[in-house]
Amino acid sequence: MTDNQKTVSDVVIVEGSGLHTGVDVSLKIHPSEPNTGIIFKRIDLENCPIIKADVDNVTDVQRGTTISKNGASISTVEHLLAALTGLGIDNCVIDVNAPEIPIMDGSSKPFIDAIKQIGVKELTEEKDYLVITEIIKYTDPVNGIELIAIPDDHYNVVSMIDFNSKVLGKQHATLEKIEDFEKEVSSCRTFCFLHELEHLLDNNLIKGGDLDNAIVVVDKKVSQGELDRLSEVFNKDKVLVKEEGILNNLDLQYVNEPARHKLLDIVGDLTLVGKPIKGKILATKPGHGSNVAFGKLLKQFDKKKMSDLPSYDLYNTILDVEGIKDILPHRPPFLFVDRVIELTPERVVGVKNVSVNEDLFRGHFPGQPIFPGVLQVEAMAQVGGILVLAGLENPQNYLTYFMKIEQVKFRKMVLPGDTIVFDLTYASPYRRGIAHMKGIASVNGQVVAEAEMMAKIQKIK
Repeated sequence: MTDNQKTVSDVVIVEGSGLHTGVDVSLKIHPSEPNTGIIFKRIDLENCPIIKADVDNVTDVQRGTTISKNGASISTVEHLLAALTGLGIDNCVIDVNAPEIPIMDGSSKPFIDAIKQIGVKELTEEKDYLVITEIIKYTDPVNGIELIAIPDDHYNVVSMIDFNSKVLGKQHATLEKIEDFEKEVSSCRTFCFLHELEHLLDNNLIKGGDLDNAIVVVDKKVSQGELDRLSEVFNKDKVLVKEEGILNNLDLQYVNEPARHKLLDIVGDLTLVGKPIKGKILATKPGHGSNVAFGKLLKQFDKKKMSDLPSYDLYNTILDVEGIKDILPHRPPFLFVDRVIELTPERVVGVKNVSVNEDLFRGHFPGQPIFPGVLQVEAMAQVGGILVLAGLENPQNYLTYFMKIEQVKFRKMVLPGDTIVFDLTYASPYRRGIAHMKGIASVNGQVVAEAEMMAKIQKIK
């Protein structure tokens, strides 16, 4: 069963007010092609500058996450990004006519509801996961912050908060799998302490704030004069403090709603890594700053994994096509190896140059030519056949037959103009005419396919 990338089925429109500016905001989420990622477009500015949802584009983490590029910024992106990840959406273009994402009710739920009314569409290309294969840790000992990623076969998150407060002390929240995000986390609202609210008001911020879109924790005695001031600022007839210390009699949806919202923020901020994650995230006292710093570590880890591919000298030639034909029985149009650039008793590296002039493109998606995945596997097998047959006397007297193909994965499309490098090694020693090999195919240093295969080597009678 494939796990393909997704986008929205049609344009999704969401309207609301910006949290800090108070201005009316309209955003439109457009469908996009595979591997586009999530892109914001400031349509209210000249030339409509584009800002990619990328952790390297984060410029501010005070009271929300802001990304900037090309002279433009978008703030408070985390709740929308969490909604997209919670629905498995990898690709979309988001038009925004203001410098903020609307705060809505302070959660991800309004975005999820709007998207679900339109629908989610599965695309033709598989998701490209960031797979956690080792422990990755971010720590801030001064503030007691720690975020850890450990290997797991799916994305799950645990968050713990501790504000050393009688009203809001230690809380835990767990998201067992990302598919539970909508039900378990998406509706949990942002929160702050009353003293933080007063500071924001004094600095002419949260003009779009409302006591219905945030949980305000009261951790000190509040005078009636202060309550009257808050009722005036937020246009409320009366502002009250419940016994448990939540402003204005706001009912919590969960006892641990603040911890769940912190988990929501983690999902949103880590969306900026640019790939869906396979791994467990353990977070202690997280915040936007630490989430972003941790996200940068994850992105660096992913880049390092990609760079673990060896560098190839594509100009080297061990066997040209005529030398390959002395070993393999295949002939055009079914010979898919152009050159061998490395060859040892245990390893072979072959090259296939994909040309739009190949006959197969007349019938395989002629309007959008893509080199077929099955032929990538066939080309990989032919390179593997060279590894085996080159070690035999009179290799032209032998044929190789597939016995088994396993763990086949296609990571990216291969297009005309691409040069595919096939790197194969023995997965187990060659014995009694049975070759068990593992292969990786790459284009420009990025893995496009991988497979394990077993072949029988048989002498021609």
